[in-house]
Amino acid sequence: MTPEHLPIAQYDAQLTEKRQRLSHLLSSYEHPEIEVFRSPVSHYRMRAEFRLWHENDDLYHIMFDQQTKSRIRVEQFPAASELINQLMPIMIDALKKNQVLRHKVFQIDYLTTLSGEALVTLLYHRPLQDDWIAAARDLRDSLRDQGFTLDIIGRATKTKITLDKDYIEEALNVNGEKLVYRQVENSFTQPNAAINISMLEWAQAITEDSTGDLLELYCGNGNFSIALAKNFQRVLATEIAKPSVESAQYNIAANHIDNLQIIRMSAEEFTQAMQGVRAFNRLKGIDLSAYNCETIFVDPPRSGLDEQTLAMVQQYPRILYISCNPETLCENLSVLGKTHTISRVALFDQFPYTHHMESGVLLTLR
Repeated sequence: MTPEHLPIAQYDAQLTEKRQRLSHLLSSYEHPEIEVFRSPVSHYRMRAEFRLWHENDDLYHIMFDQQTKSRIRVEQFPAASELINQLMPIMIDALKKNQVLRHKVFQIDYLTTLSGEALVTLLYHRPLQDDWIAAARDLRDSLRDQGFTLDIIGRATKTKITLDKDYIEEALNVNGEKLVYRQVENSFTQPNAAINISMLEWAQAITEDSTGDLLELYCGNGNFSIALAKNFQRVLATEIAKPSVESAQYNIAANHIDNLQIIRMSAEEFTQAMQGVRAFNRLKGIDLSAYNCETIFVDPPRSGLDEQTLAMVQQYPRILYISCNPETLCENLSVLGKTHTISRVALFDQFPYTHHMESGVLLTLR
C-alpha cells in the first residue's frame, strides 16, 4: 500500500482475515459470535503526521517506507480525513511562499474532527520569534477567511506557541445524541472517528441494563465514561495524564454530566488506594467505599493489565474490556477467564489495511 493509494478492493478480505485471527486467538475460551464493525474504506483517520522535505525551491510532505526506510513524496493521503487532504496542498503552498514559516520547518501534524475543525502544528529546528508569530497569525486568518475553522501551533525545542487555542472540539452523534469532546494537541484521541462512534454505541448497548456504579481505568479525555454515564447511577474514572484530565473535566461540563467523577491517578495507584496500601491526597473528599461499582471498564495500553490490576478487576461482577492488542487481551483472559465468562465480543476495525485491530469483550462473573 502506498500513501496515495488504498487497496479498497481488498478491504472485505482483510476484515475477514482479522475476524478469523481474533476467533483463533479466542479459541481457548467459550464466546458468542464476534460482532464486526467496519471502518469507512477511506478518509477514516482524523489525524496525520508528515515530515516536510526541502529540495531547492520545492517543499513537500513525505512519509518513510517501513521496510526500505526510503522517503515517499505524498501529495494526498486518502487514509486521512477529507479536511486534512484539503489542507495539505494549501499548507505546502503557504509555506513555500513565506520564508519565515518555511525556514527549518521539518514536520507538520494535522488534527481534525467530524465537526469540521482543524489544528495544524508546525515543528521547527530553530527558535521561533515574533516574526514567526506574525506570519503564522496572517496564515491562520487567511485560512479562516477561506472558510476553515482552524488554529495553528508552532513547536521548537522546549517551545510551544499557541496563537489562539491548542485544542479542537469534536461533536459525535452517538445513538442519536450529540456528545462534545475537547481534543488537545499532542494528547491521545481515537484516530478513527467512525469506529469510535461504533465502540461508544456498542458499549452503551451492552451496559444498558446495568445496575450500580461504573469504575473506569485509563479514561483519557472521558471518551467512554461520558457516553456510558447515563447507564449507571455514578461513574468514577481514573486518568494519569494531566492534559487528558483537564479535557475530561471540560467534557463533563460541556455534556452536562452530573454523575461522573475523574481522579488523576494511575491504575496501579488506584489499585493501591482500593486495597488500603497507600493514602493519596488526591482522594481527599472522595469516599471510595460509598461507590457500589458492579461494572469496571478498562481500556489499557498495548501491554495490557498488570498483575495487581488484573487481580483487582476480577473482584467486579462485570468487566468491559476494550483492547488495542488482542494478544495481551488473550493473555489477560487466561486469568480473567478463571472467574468470568465472555458474554459479548466485538472487533472494531480501527486501523484498516494494517494487521492492527481493536477488540472488546464483556465478561460476567461465573
